Amino acid sequence: MNIREALLAEHSKTQTMKIVEYVGGDTERFGELMRLFLSDTYRLSQRAAWAVSYCAELHPELVKPYFGKLINQLERDDAHVAVRRNVARMLQFVEIPKRYQGRAFDACLALVDDPSEPVAVRCFSMTVAARLAAGSPELLNELRLVVDQHSASMTAGLRVRARRLTES
Repeated sequence: MNIREALLAEHSKTQTMKIVEYVGGDTERFGELMRLFLSDTYRLSQRAAWAVSYCAELHPELVKPYFGKLINQLERDDAHVAVRRNVARMLQFVEIPKRYQGRAFDACLALVDDPSEPVAVRCFSMTVAARLAAGSPELLNELRLVVDQHSASMTAGLRVRARRLTES
């Protein structure tokens, strides 16, 4: 399978799952998918994001060499929302190495704090930030302060995530 052609041929869950199945746990195929995901080509990056997210959920070990680049995507203002959404979603399922935890927490906190971000990005980012803050009362309080600032304007999805956060 030519991953690039498959991504451009069709954007559907069925097509995405074919790509995920093709990549499997293969590091070279995942590397090819990541190159497309991290490319500056809007449509390729957007479409690859979904497949990358599912691959990482099924084979979290594949993500290890890419943490720095993935967090860069969360920090970029010009990254497509599909990229930020799927990176944040993916980070919910993987163990983030210690050396990237500070940047990941800061990037996720900034996304939670940005009311212009879509709900899914904010929800996934809240979950990642809460996981990273576990065991650190200072970080957990910082996250709670940001969440509380936006409580009046939160959607139902954000309120549910926030409630889970305050119960932990």
